[in-house]
Amino acid sequence: MNARIGFTTANLVARETGWAMHGWGHGDRLTNEAFAPRETYAAKLDDVLGRVRSLGFAWVDVWGAHLSPEWATDEHVEIANETLARHGLRVATYATWVSPANVERACELARSLGCAVIGAGCSGDPAALAPALREHGVLLALENHPERTPAEVLAKVEAGGGTIAATVDTGWWATQGYDPVRALRELEGHVAHVHLKDVLAVGEPHETCPWGEGIVDVEACVRELLRQGYDGVWTVEHEPEDHDPSAELAALRDRLEGWLA
Repeated sequence: MNARIGFTTANLVARETGWAMHGWGHGDRLTNEAFAPRETYAAKLDDVLGRVRSLGFAWVDVWGAHLSPEWATDEHVEIANETLARHGLRVATYATWVSPANVERACELARSLGCAVIGAGCSGDPAALAPALREHGVLLALENHPERTPAEVLAKVEAGGGTIAATVDTGWWATQGYDPVRALRELEGHVAHVHLKDVLAVGEPHETCPWGEGIVDVEACVRELLRQGYDGVWTVEHEPEDHDPSAELAALRDRLEGWLA
């Protein structure tokens, strides 16, 4: 099997805090502030994507804080595409939170990156997102964060009228106290993307960890997806607040390659 294994650049959420992050909002804010300036964008993004490639990944989920609908210009997009190409990286999803206010621009950015999937959460009425998604030919692969059951995800999928599917984040299902393997079974036929993540415990705070050190049976999730015939990108996710996870992510990629062999 020629497995397509991906890296979400959100794994580096704590980088701009000096690996001393105090909650997701802290890392998100500082990352946006660091990457928005056009003058330094090329060097900043080259550093991130060069690291991704050096860890052995060929696919990437481009996190919204690294190319935001709120500040990305055509020049930012041109730089992003040149940098992705130079490092031999392909975009699996554009991972930015969408709402009726920014969905149009998010779709434009996804398409500009050469992908047709937004893999993230949403706010507002899902049905209100559908016209822009349909117009641009973009699928919103809804990542479960606040949703506590697959039924909640499926209700949003239905509201999207064919423009919404699911990104399964195994760690967030565990945080919500829902068995990730059971969630995968209940979402069968609607899974467009996956984030393979382990967490330390049920409930907040949402603390990620290397697979096997927490409460998620990641290998069982992989086996269930294989049973379903999942043929998308397998994104490895681990975003600690207090240290650089690069070595851990490379080791997780190796383990996943073994499972998929």
